[in-house]
Amino acid sequence: MDYRTAREKMEALILSSYESMYRMAFLYMKNEADAMDVVQDSVEKALKNADRIRDDSYMKTWLFRIVINTAIDEQRRQQKTAPFDSAVIEGREDQYRDLDTLKALEKLEEDEKQIILLRYCEDWKLDEIASYLQKNLSTVKSTLYRSLRKLRNEIEKEGCI
Repeated sequence: MDYRTAREKMEALILSSYESMYRMAFLYMKNEADAMDVVQDSVEKALKNADRIRDDSYMKTWLFRIVINTAIDEQRRQQKTAPFDSAVIEGREDQYRDLDTLKALEKLEEDEKQIILLRYCEDWKLDEIASYLQKNLSTVKSTLYRSLRKLRNEIEKEGCI
């Protein structure tokens, strides 16, 4: 695929997936400004490297991998530069109503959280998630089941159910 065609296809995918990219970034970053920065950085990386995609069917998963990896990298960078919780100082612009669930999600392992977010926030099919994470479908199913159980236990422990 030539660069111009790859870039045009990536631009179209970004435009159609922009809200989903923002939601995913927001769930990691927990404030609007940082989430927008992550999306902007992700778009720049995706467009710059669009010609690396050999198969169009992987574009969506590749784009979301960039968003998630960029968010994780930004979280690490912020932890190194700020010994305190900057979200508390800046104030949260959170528009999600179920803060207990978001807090419980933070206690899950990274792959568990990704599977839940992709399945229930982005409405991905399990086979798409398996392809994205490069894991067996049965592994994704069992991880999802185990993660949901852990999430429920965490919420119950906090007395929210």
